[in-house]
Order: sequence, then structure tokens, then C-alpha cells
Amino acid sequence: MFELDMRSRKPIYEQLVDKMKELIMNEVIKPDEQLPSVRTLATQLTINPNTIQKAYRELETQGFIYSIKGKGNFVNPSTQIKDREKIETVKKELEKLIVEALYLGVKAEELVKLVHDLEAVKGGGENGD
Repeated sequence: MFELDMRSRKPIYEQLVDKMKELIMNEVIKPDEQLPSVRTLATQLTINPNTIQKAYRELETQGFIYSIKGKGNFVNPSTQIKDREKIETVKKELEKLIVEALYLGVKAEELVKLVHDLEAVKGGGENGD
């Protein structure tokens, strides 16, 4: 499914959360699709099942997945609504940071270049937002 960087300073469960969110947002994993069981994923990734459980709990708290007792974990179909809300929050925070950067003397061209460089590395939204 994906690989984790065991040498990274970022905790494994956070890496797992980020990868799962990326797969969900890019619709690699579809709404209402069942996620691998904790045991299955722990075996595939050769990590402790408690780490998987912690990541799943975090994803559920953030609204990306839901669980059904005895059935497993599934992708929450309403994440697109929450994504729009999150995007608006991020845009407002970003606006404050850009204003601060400009005030501190960072040139607009540098900020634009930074955005383009980040988009090239991470990939950007395709819906024109």
C-alpha cells in the first residue's frame, strides 16, 4: 500500500496518518471503502498493531474514517465537506503568514517561487482552488 520511513524523526503513527489522508484525499481509497484491518496492516508494514490502532483513532478523530464495531474501519464519505472547511482555515492562516513575511521583507517573487517549488514536490490541488 505504501512505505514508511523508519529513520524519520516523525513518529510512525503520524507518517501513517499522513499517508492515509493523502490516499483518501486523492481518492485512491474511495468513500465507504474498508481499510485494511489493524492486524493485516501491522503485518504488511511490520510495525506494532498498537501503532496502527493509534493512527486509525487519529484519523477517526479528524473525521477521515469511521469504524463499525466488528466490521472494521471505513473511509468517511463526508470528508470533502470537512476538507473545504479545512482549506478555508488553512487559507486564512496562510494569509496571515504571507502578510507577516512581506512585512519582514520577503519578496513576493520568493513566496511565489516557494509555492511553485512546493507544488512541484508535493503536488497541488487540481480543482482550481
